[in-house]
Amino acid sequence: MPSSTRKNLLQTAWILSLITIGYNIIEGIVSIRFGASDDTLALLGFGIDSFVEVISGLGIAHMVWRLRRTDICSRDRFERRALRITASGFFLLTAGLLAGTVLNLISGRKPESTLAGIIIAAISLATMYALVTAKTRVGKKLDSAAILADAECTRTCFFLSIILLLSSLLYEWLGVGFIDGIGSLGIAWFAGSEGREAWKKSKMADLSCVCHSSET
Repeated sequence: MPSSTRKNLLQTAWILSLITIGYNIIEGIVSIRFGASDDTLALLGFGIDSFVEVISGLGIAHMVWRLRRTDICSRDRFERRALRITASGFFLLTAGLLAGTVLNLISGRKPESTLAGIIIAAISLATMYALVTAKTRVGKKLDSAAILADAECTRTCFFLSIILLLSSLLYEWLGVGFIDGIGSLGIAWFAGSEGREAWKKSKMADLSCVCHSSET
C-alpha cells in the first residue's frame, strides 16, 4: 500500500476514534440525566456504559496516534491500563445493574417514562451503524486487526442500543415495570462480556501485528 494512502486511512481512523469519544461523552451525559430523572434503570445503565466506552476509546485513539507515527506490534502501558480500567468499569456496571434490577423488582419501582430512551437509542443506532461501517472499511484496507477489533466493540454498542430501544418501546406500550428490568439485565450481560474481553486484552501485549500493514 502506498504510504500516502496508508497515511490518509490512519487519519480517518484517528478522526473516527475522536468522533466515538465525543459522541459517547454527549450520549452518557444525556442518558444519565434522563435515566435518573425518569427512573429508568436501563437508560441510566446505558449512559454509564457510554462513559466506560470513553475510557476504552481513549486507549484506541492513543493506539491509532502511535500507528500514525510508526508501525507497532504491541500495546503500550497506557493502552493496557485503559483496558484494565475499562474492564473494571464494566464489571462494576454489571454488578450495579443486577443489584438495581433486584431492588426495583422488590420495591415495585418503575420508570415514569421511557420516551427519552427511545429517542436516544434511535440516534445511537444510526450513529453506531455509521461508525461500525466506517471503522470496518478502514480496518480492512489497513489490514489492521486492532482497528477491526475496535469496530467490533462499536458493534456491541449498536446491539446495546437495540436492547434499550426495544425495552423502552415495550414499556411505553405496555407500562409493565419489569420490562425496564429486562432491558437492564440485557445491558448488564453485554457489559459483563465487554469487561471480560477488555481484561483478556489487557493481559495480551500482541496486536496481531499491525507492523506489516504498510507493505505494498
